[in-house]
Amino acid sequence: MAGSSFLETLYNTGPGRAVARRAGLTDPPKLRRGHTMPSGPVALATLSNSGVGAETLALLGIDTVAALVDVAENRTKDERGRDVPPTYSPRPGALVVDATGLREIGQLELLRQVLRPAMKGLERSGRVIILAADASTVDGLEAKAVAQGIDGINRTIGKELRGGSTSNLVYLSDGASAEDLSSSLAFLLEGRSAFVDGQAWRVSCRKDGDDGTATADRDKPFTGRVVVVTGAARGIGAAIARTFGRDGATVVAIDVPQAGENLSAVANELGGSALQLDITAPDAGNRIATHVAAVHGADRKIWAIVHNAGITRDKMLANLDEKLWGSVLEVNLAAEIRINAVLLDENLPGGLDHCARIVGIASTSGVAGNKGQTNYAASKAGVMGLVWAMADELVDRPVTANAVAPGFIETDMTAAIPFVSREIFRRTNSLQQGGQPVDVAEAITHLCDPASGGVNGQVIRVCGQNLVGA
Repeated sequence: MAGSSFLETLYNTGPGRAVARRAGLTDPPKLRRGHTMPSGPVALATLSNSGVGAETLALLGIDTVAALVDVAENRTKDERGRDVPPTYSPRPGALVVDATGLREIGQLELLRQVLRPAMKGLERSGRVIILAADASTVDGLEAKAVAQGIDGINRTIGKELRGGSTSNLVYLSDGASAEDLSSSLAFLLEGRSAFVDGQAWRVSCRKDGDDGTATADRDKPFTGRVVVVTGAARGIGAAIARTFGRDGATVVAIDVPQAGENLSAVANELGGSALQLDITAPDAGNRIATHVAAVHGADRKIWAIVHNAGITRDKMLANLDEKLWGSVLEVNLAAEIRINAVLLDENLPGGLDHCARIVGIASTSGVAGNKGQTNYAASKAGVMGLVWAMADELVDRPVTANAVAPGFIETDMTAAIPFVSREIFRRTNSLQQGGQPVDVAEAITHLCDPASGGVNGQVIRVCGQNLVGA
């Protein structure tokens, strides 16, 4: 550990930084975070028979400039006669490409034309957002292949952009409206999506009975709503609770009794309430509902529950005994299933609201596996499977179930990792740095937004496009 401390100290000196830069270890870009829009204009490219992008931006009150579709006339040559890639003028802060009408392979050329000028032409921490038709809702083999091909373009762009800029893709199911898309587009344009890169998710029509957008305040969308966060005493859980509090929620912060002091501090800071609870207790779901009804009002319901509580018990499988195996699956997965089953009872005082939001915490370890984490990877892949299954099971109720999958996030736990290993973990993503707990929190609040009823059964990675896994 002393060696790691010495290396870290050396790295943070002027000479150490100079040596690191010569070795190709440059300082990572500073990311734009929070409810901040790009400083430059939002450029809009509408390809083929599309229009939902323009309608959604207008609904959000965002003025746009037109992005050229055919940039051939802007080609120039350098002194050696080589093509100089075109750029947009003025330099955009974001490029929104409405490609929902593309059905033919030849039409992908239009996408190349509008994306190429953005690759070196966006402001720092800029955004590329591509809208495409969900392959399951278009007819014909070529159209389905094109829809999936756009995902490959998006993921590659995420790796090629520099300066903290990101690229993400939103697939629209048949019939999805500008109102259904609005929360995802706002999230991706704002700094809240700083550590979400190279990802794709689907937006569908909101279910019948989901009228969340009618009462939503864009600045404080959770005003008057109760949000439950487990594992809220510190780290990512505390950041989740604080971000909901910032956006108007009445937060019920839950953690084990051993974390009671920190838990109370978080709850008091937010004007919410604290519940000391082991979520693996058989009556955990009922105790949560009883607390909500008793403390926040007999007629109050839970708008959103975030199952953040989790543990690791890492060992190579050859050394992993039954106790370590079972404890991780019990906390990270089984408890969540039991709690949801209880709270989904619509007749339960203090249970989940009629059009509630359920969010689980997966992990890139659940996507790709990780050495020494068989139990943890099983539990986090299980969370992904759970939200996919719940989206189908709850098809007749306007309740959504989604998950986020964090990558390397800077916490007290990761700070204890030896310096060299920590730097490797930080650098193996497109943004060349670790994420912050607030980055996970921002993605979760997006999924819980009253306007996000069209996002259901999705897993969004918050990993800076980590090079591990899909």
